[in-house]
Amino acid sequence: MATDLPKSAWRRVTWREGSNAPLASRFAAVRVRPAHRDYNRPTARPEEWLLIEWPTGEAEPTKYWLTTLPETTSRRALVNLAKLRWRIERDYQDLKQELGLGHYEGRGWRGFHHHATLCIAAYGFLVAERATIPPSAEPRPPRLEIPALPKDYRPRGAANPT
Repeated sequence: MATDLPKSAWRRVTWREGSNAPLASRFAAVRVRPAHRDYNRPTARPEEWLLIEWPTGEAEPTKYWLTTLPETTSRRALVNLAKLRWRIERDYQDLKQELGLGHYEGRGWRGFHHHATLCIAAYGFLVAERATIPPSAEPRPPRLEIPALPKDYRPRGAANPT
């Protein structure tokens, strides 16, 4: 199917800055209706996006993605989301190596959930702090304001004042 698409279906899309040059490739985005044992279904499956990457100089397309994103999604948005995998894997590696996500040795779900929540909160804080340090960005005051506590607030586990 990809090789039968007209030249006009392919567009060059840049998804991020690489270390030497912008990362870009040719992509086609086509609405398709995936079929898998549809003869057992009373109605056809809904249409989905098929995103195809065919880098310049390659003999045939190299990567394919199926997504259920809305029909109004732009090709650039489809490419940006498809190429997020590298960034997500880097974040996960940082969480495991730098913040101790992989150090949990307990046996319960609740303990692991608490451990993972704290690691992710710490990582979010570090990413926000890193974004305020040049050359990543101009220094600026934090965007988040600390909300005021309600007058009747009592920390969980605190003694009842009455």
